Formats: sequence, structure tokens, C-alpha cells
Amino acid sequence: MSLNRVIVMGLGKVGSLVATLLHESKFQVTGVDAVKREGFPFATTVANLSDPASLRPLLAHADAVVSCLPFHLNLPLAKEAHAAGIHYFDLTEDVPTTNGIIELSKTSKGLMAPQCGLAPGFIGIVGASLARKFDRLRSIELKVGALPKHPRGKLGYAFNWSPEGVINEYINDCEVIRMGKRANVPALEGYEIVTINGVQLEAATTSGGLGTMCETFDGKVQELAYKTMRYLGHFEQIKFLFQELHMQDDRETLGKILKNALPPVAEDYVFVHAAVEGWKDGVLSREEFVRAYPQMQVAGEEWRAISWTTAASLCAVIEMVREGVLPQQGFLKQEEIPLDAFFKTQNGAYYLQGEGR
Repeated sequence: MSLNRVIVMGLGKVGSLVATLLHESKFQVTGVDAVKREGFPFATTVANLSDPASLRPLLAHADAVVSCLPFHLNLPLAKEAHAAGIHYFDLTEDVPTTNGIIELSKTSKGLMAPQCGLAPGFIGIVGASLARKFDRLRSIELKVGALPKHPRGKLGYAFNWSPEGVINEYINDCEVIRMGKRANVPALEGYEIVTINGVQLEAATTSGGLGTMCETFDGKVQELAYKTMRYLGHFEQIKFLFQELHMQDDRETLGKILKNALPPVAEDYVFVHAAVEGWKDGVLSREEFVRAYPQMQVAGEEWRAISWTTAASLCAVIEMVREGVLPQQGFLKQEEIPLDAFFKTQNGAYYLQGEGR
């Protein structure tokens, strides 16, 4: 199936960059938003994004649709892509949404590829790449932190990403492999200290970051977990707010409070820490991939680290599908994507510019 005409749904902070990067990668792009958007180098149109059925005329003339919409709109859009027989890509970390897309992929004519962002997404690609270096695995530890470069206050955070998404990560249970068995554990557990480039961070379990990796590595590894990294002291304050004050029972109010208290900032870091332990030729060893990605110039404009790392990962996957490096049909697991080929794409190459350990 050819892949040239791409519809990008949602032209917010990440969606507009996704559409721009795909345009620069020689795709024929149409951006769709709920309000009129101008000034882009690609075509745009207005549509009711909460009514995927109304988008059918657009999808009928596309090879793929990319969702940069809130997670609750992804599955309805995926169903429309499935019905149109085209490729589908998104950034979701929501487990029920992904499970629904897996079901659709069993009869899809195109590729169904959710979870193409940072975590799940790039971090899984890195973790699986490290795991392939071992004859036998002991543990896979994956961690990501999107943080302000100049933290303030006890939370040391800024909502450069969706408050709703962060709240879900902090509240929903987390799938892991523990002592060789798949399990669900509470969020904000497994506390540890991590140091990257001399910066001390804390890490704890959060939901959704592993994507489908527990299924893939079931029976192959003793320990597998995803954790979010924050500046020291953050999780103590979050537990007080969520658990002791019971704000987790009112997610809408909690989102308003956090968004008001911690507005976005222009300068940020995305910290990535992947470590795998196992045996090579009978010898126990450890492989690591550790980077700090700052905000940088992308497509002639300064972009936050969380924006460009998310958008570039998604666009690199779409490039690889176009070039025939990845499957053209069914369901795509992020951990099946070869890291070397990822870095060779126009958009994956941005990830080679991070600050190494």
C-alpha cells in the first residue's frame, strides 16, 4: 500500500509540528483542526473532530491518518481509518484504546500503529534494541522524564504536556513483569534515585509507558518496568495531593488546579534512561542508553523538547512505513521497530543530537 497522502488530525502544539515535519519529509499533508488555522506550508481544513464519521470524505482520499487528538477520540478515529482501509497512527498511552486498536488490526487493510510517541514509543524501541544484544535477559528498566529546565516550587514541574494525560499516568495501575510474571502494580511505586549528567532525579512507576512490551517479553525477562522521572521531592507532593487529599477522585478539578499552578515553559529537557541486564556468552553485563534532550530548532522554529521528541518519533515511524522498512498491514508493536533504521530516517536523526551521559 502506498503512503504519500497523510491527514493529520489536530493542529495543537504537537500536531502542528507533526504535520510540518511530514511536509518537510515530502508527504502530501492536510492538517485538520476544529478551528481555522493558517500560516502553515501545507493545506488545512476545519472539521468537527469529535464526530469522526463526518471525516469520511477526507479519509476517502488519504493513504493514512495521524491522530494528535485527546486519547478518548483516538479509537473512534481508528475505526474510521479501518473502514476506509488506510494506515492509522497515533500517540496514545491509554491501554483500553490500544486494546481496541489491536482488535481492529486483525482485519485491517492498512497498518494500525498507536503509541508512536516518546513513552510508549521511542523508549520501547531503545529498550528492545538493547535487549537484542543479550543471549538471556534479567531486567529491562525504562524511564523518561519531561521536565522544565529551570524548576521552581516543591513540584518542580510544568505542564508542557496534557494535564489529563499526566493525571492518568499517576492514577491508573501499571503493567509490569515482576519475578518473571506479568502483574499490575499501583502507580507511583518502586521509588528510586537516578542521576543523568550530574542531575539527580527520582523515578516511580506510571501507567502506559510500556505499551505492548509486557506481552512481547512475557517469559523472556525477570523484571520489566516503566517509570517516570521527576526532580527530587515531586512524588511526595503528588501523593499528598492525590491520595491524602483524595483529589484523584475528582480528575477534572485536579486538572484545573495543576494546569493553573504549573503553566507551560519554553525551556525544557526530556531525559531518557534505558538499561538492560542479562547474559552474553555466560557473562552477566549491563547495557545503557542515557540522553538529555533539550528544546531546539526544528523546521526553522524553536520547539520544546517534549514537542519535538514526540513528533519526531511519530514521523520517523511513518517514514519507515513509506519506505517499506516496517509492515504494511496489521498491528505494529513499537518494540519491533529497529533502532538503527529509526535513526537513519530524516526525523529519527533528530534523536542523535541529544546530550549523552
